This record gives sequence, structure tokens and C-alpha cells, in this order.
Amino acid sequence: MAGARAAIRYAKAVLSLASDRKTADAVNADMKLIASTIAESKDLNDALQSPVISASVKKAVLLEVFKKADKTTLSLIDTLVTNNRIAILGDVASKYTQLFDESKGIQVATVTTAIPLTDALKQKVLAKAKELTGKDIEVKSIVDESILGGFILRVGDIQYNASIANQLSKLKREFSIN
Repeated sequence: MAGARAAIRYAKAVLSLASDRKTADAVNADMKLIASTIAESKDLNDALQSPVISASVKKAVLLEVFKKADKTTLSLIDTLVTNNRIAILGDVASKYTQLFDESKGIQVATVTTAIPLTDALKQKVLAKAKELTGKDIEVKSIVDESILGGFILRVGDIQYNASIANQLSKLKREFSIN
């Protein structure tokens, strides 16, 4: 819990600094890359979490992996290493992109489908989500074969479940009550 609060504080500070420097968009791109790289690379995540690996080695690895990053992003890495908080870098990056989107009035809609979304379907989901919220929407697609078919749309606190698995579950509950 303390790590999550710290991640939010660092993310707010970096967003403020990047906004002052007029590099918020570049830093947002860096943060998306950092968040996805850490999430997808078990080895990198394990290295950042490891108490055995020294902070200087972690810093050297991060600077090599993200060498094309904006200087504000590199400053964040340096600060996290100095403050012995480099393990929360992935969380800071995720929170930064969330705060950045909020500051731009963009909301993220998560669409879970059994198969990858086509571009045409993605545009329909985008239009429907924008109609529901009245905000600019960014679609994040997740493939989960366990829903069998249909989709689950989540925008903020609103969830619309039109999956086949959900419909089958409702039918099962109806028949088990009688």
C-alpha cells in the first residue's frame, strides 16, 4: 500500500515537472514504454525487485534499456535509485500515464474479447464508449478466450458484460433456482 501511495506521489511530481518543461507528451511515451517493458519482461521486473542486485547495477540496466528516454524520465530513474525506490518504477510509470490521460480529458476503455479486435470493431467500441462518457476515449484491448465470445467493456467504474460466458452463467443460475 505504501508503495502505491509513493508511486502516485512520484508520478504527480514527474507530471508537474514534465508539464513545466513542456515535455509531458514525450515523458508519457517513455512511461508507456517503461510500464509495458517491465510488465512483459519477468527478468527485468525480478531484477528491479531483487534486494541482492545493487542499485547501481539496476540503474545501469535501466539506462541501457531506456537510453533514448527524455531527460525528465532519466531524472526519475536517478531519483528512484537515490531514494532506494527503484522497485516501484513500473507502478510510477502506470500512474503517470493514468494521470496524464486524466489531465488531457482522456479516459481508458478496456475491452475484453475472446479474439483480437478488428479495426472496424475497435472504432465502433470507441464511438459507443465516447457516447457513454462524453470524453475522449483510448481503447485498451485484452484477449481472454475464457469468455467464449462477445465482449466485456469497462470504462472507469462502468462495466458492460456481453460475454457468452456471462450469459451462460445467468442461464445456469435461472435453472438452478427453479
